[in-house]
Formats: sequence, structure tokens, C-alpha cells
Amino acid sequence: MQKSVRYNEGHALHLAFLARKEGTKRGFLSKRAAEASRWHEKWFALYQNVLFYFEGEQSGRPAGMYLLEGCSCERTPAPPRAGVGPPGARDALDKQYYFTVLFGHEGQKPLELRCEEEQDGKEWMEAIHQASYADILIEREVLMQKYIHLVQIVETEKIAANQLRHQLEDQDTEIERLKSEIIALNKTKERMRPYQSNQEDEDPDIKKIKKVQSFMRGWLCRRKWKTIVQDYICSPHAESMRKRNQIVFTMVEAESEYVHQLYILVNGFLRPLRMAASSKKPPISHDDVSSIFLNSETIMFLHEIFHQGLKARIANWPTLILADLFDILLPMLNIYQEFVRNHQYSLQVLANCKQNRDFDKLLKQYEANPACEGRMLETFLTYPMFQIPRYIITLHELLAHTPHEHVERKSLEFAKSKLEELSRIMHDEVSDTENIRKNLAIERMIVEGCDILLDTSQTFIRQGKSLFGGPTVSSDLCPHLYILYSSKEDRSVWPMRVAVPGGDDIQAKAQEKLALLKALSHSGGDNVRSENSCLLFPFFISTSGSAPHNMI
Repeated sequence: MQKSVRYNEGHALHLAFLARKEGTKRGFLSKRAAEASRWHEKWFALYQNVLFYFEGEQSGRPAGMYLLEGCSCERTPAPPRAGVGPPGARDALDKQYYFTVLFGHEGQKPLELRCEEEQDGKEWMEAIHQASYADILIEREVLMQKYIHLVQIVETEKIAANQLRHQLEDQDTEIERLKSEIIALNKTKERMRPYQSNQEDEDPDIKKIKKVQSFMRGWLCRRKWKTIVQDYICSPHAESMRKRNQIVFTMVEAESEYVHQLYILVNGFLRPLRMAASSKKPPISHDDVSSIFLNSETIMFLHEIFHQGLKARIANWPTLILADLFDILLPMLNIYQEFVRNHQYSLQVLANCKQNRDFDKLLKQYEANPACEGRMLETFLTYPMFQIPRYIITLHELLAHTPHEHVERKSLEFAKSKLEELSRIMHDEVSDTENIRKNLAIERMIVEGCDILLDTSQTFIRQGKSLFGGPTVSSDLCPHLYILYSSKEDRSVWPMRVAVPGGDDIQAKAQEKLALLKALSHSGGDNVRSENSCLLFPFFISTSGSAPHNMI
């Protein structure tokens, strides 16, 4: 039996050098020798999950090293000592901090250590507890998510800064225009000064008459404006603006509720399941957690930013400008494609994981949280599927109450068209993915397989009843599938060895139909089929133990 392993000495020396310079914890510890009563003071350095010890602090070459992956550390009481030596020395030894490192594999003796200070011993134990490569991977994953979040924030700030720069340029142009108007008004005022000086010499009665006339003009003007305002309040345009504002307020409330749902999904299910996957007896693997939740955490970060922008715009009511927020949101909504494309697969993985009793019990414990309000995990995973259509409906209602000359009209129409295009793309991707999965499922049901079903250009149509009617055909004994195959290549697409039920009438009908299909498959195709023609083939897959009556 091999009692030692080979390792790269140069690599080990390099790690020892890094441990001396950048180690998580460094210092002097006493190490118990093989003899039960002897302790040797060594200089220890911890780097990641490797513990080196040196003869002294200035030693360049390590005296030994321990691999701490999967180990545990616990405090131990001071060993009993014989009554020798002065009492003060025995008390000093008893006050030292003793702890032991237990290794997870058999045949490795525990490492007994001690230090002078209790605080120093606790720090060493904490550092050894955290010296795990799996913990480093989890921390790296968390840091990577934070990095992606910060990158998205930086990109958003860049876009906002660019828009702000354009607004400042427009404001500078407006300021120049107003300056020119002020100069023109000052010139007009200079020309009117002689006329005003002549008015000061008028008769007092005429001044009174003019004052009364000015009062009447002001009263008539205020009355006219009051009528105009009342007419506008009752006008269809004002009613449309009220409905538009109500739609915006409803959208903000819906966005707040959606962010809350994503928060429950991430903090109530995703992060606890990640922690459970890192436990000693994980009820679920990290790959299954990633397959179930996909990029839901990134989606939550995106909508938190969008929700903060909506609340800031509501604070500036009645001025509601939303188009620029959608301009910032649209380039980032492509993250929904991955979620929607793999949604069915994530639900399938979740269903498979529920077969594990430990996972099912843990999941029910999470779902019992009052924040979930009795909703299951599948419900929370379905919410992102409807967010893009919800945005499209909201923009459609918003455009219905937005005048054509409104400053946001074109931007909102552009946002709506982009969302509809993204929705179509996601729908097509989901359809293609589901079509491939159904064809693969059918191909596995065929005894000898079917290469045609492995072609991604083949499209699943429907599953129905038998083409061959009559009392001799039992749908229980011979269920079958109808599959529409479309092929752009001029090649034979006839599947071999198709099972046909027995019976003279049915055999005759089957032979006639199969002969027609073979003729279509092997013909030149100018008169029978075009380049993009479609052929409908019946497949009979027997679910009973008996074999079919005839194979063609």
C-alpha cells in the first residue's frame, strides 16, 4: 500500500514563499511531536487551504506542510501534567490555548497545536475553518455577480451621462435664443420710452379712464382664461392625460410588486439553496440550482435599477418623462432570452429534484415562509415569463392615450416595437427548443431509432388517433404519432420499418398509403413536390407486450 505521494517541490516552495508574504494567518505555534510530552515551537503560515511550518521566521524552506481541505478544527483542554517544576511554570502552561486539527481521511494523525494567547488561538481556528477551496469558489461566484451588477450600473450611468450631455447642449442653444429675444425686447423698449414720457403729461381724468379700462381688460382676460381652463378640464385631451397618468402610476405599482417577487425568489429560494448545496450532505447540486434559477439574480438587479428610476420620475409629477428609462432598459432585456429559452427545462429539473425527499422537505420549509403567501417555487419562476408581454401591453395602453404631437410619442413607439421584436424572437426560440425536445422524446420511443428525427429542420405537428379506422384497430394497443417533416434537400425521407396493424382491409389501406409515400420520396419531385414540400408520416409505437402484426 502506498504511504506517500509525489509532488512538485518547486511548486510547493513557491506556495511556501507566497504563504510567508501573503498568508491568511502567520505566527509562532507550538506543535506536539510524536512523543506525547514534547512540544516544538515552529513558525506557521496559512495560504488558502495549505498550512506550512518553518523552523524559524527567517527560514526560507518549509519544514513541512498540511493540506487542510475537508478538515475540522476544535479546541482541546490542556493535557494533564505530572507535578514537577515550580507551580508558576505549570500555571503558565495551563493558561496556554490548545486546539487540534482533525483531518477527514483515515491514517492521518491529528495535528495538536497551542499558542500563548487565547485571542490568537481563536483567530487561528477561524482561519483554519475557512481554509476550504469550495468556500473560495462560492465567494468568487458572489464577487462575480457583484462585478456584473457594477458593470451594468456603469453602462447605465454612461448612457445617462450621454443623454444629459445632449440635454445640456439643447439648453445652451435655448439660452442663446432667449438672450437674443431679450436684446430685441430691450431695443423695443428703448424706442417706446419717448411715447411713455408723453403719457405723463396727460390730463388726470384721462388717466382715470385708462385705469378703469385697464381694470376691465384684466377682468375680461381673467374671465376668459377661467372659461378656457374649465373647457380644457372637460375636454377629451385632459381626460386622456388623466388616463395616461393613471396607467403610469399602475405601471410603477406593478413594477414594485414584480421587484418584490424577484426579491423573494432570490433571497427566499436561490441563496438558501446555494448554501444547502455547499453543505456536507447537500440535498441538491450547484448545477441543478443554476439550471433551476438561471439568471434570475441578474434580472432582479436590472429591475431594481429600473424601479428606482420610475420612482424618481414619479417624484417629479406632473412632469412624467419615461421614454429615456425604456431606452436604458431595452439593451439589457436580452438577458430574458436565456431565462425564457430554458424555462421548461428548469421546471423539469425542479420536478426531478423533488423526487429527493430531503430536497422536497427543505423546499416546503422555504415555501412556508409568510412572505411567499402560500405560493410555490414554480409560481415565482413563472413571473419573469410574463414581464415582457406586460411591458408591451402597458406601452400599448400608454400610446393609446398619448397625443401624436407628444414629445415621447416616437420614443414609446420605438420601445414598443423593440419589445415586440424581442418577444417574437423569444417565442421562436422557445418553439424551436420544445420542438427538438419532443422529437428527441419520440426518437427514443422508436426501437431502432430514426435518423430523420435528429434533423433540426423536422417539425412536430400533433399527436392524434389512427388513420386506419375499423373495429380491428385498438388505440390502446397501437397509439401513434403524426409528425410533419419538412426538408429543403432533395433526398429520401421515408422511414424504414414502420409497424402496421393486422387486418385485410387495414393492410390494403396501409399498403396503398405507404406505396404513395414511397413514390413521393423517390420521385424526381417536379410534379409531386417542391423544394420545401412537407410529408406527413404515420408512426405506430406499440405500448403492449405483443409485437405488431406486420412490419413494412
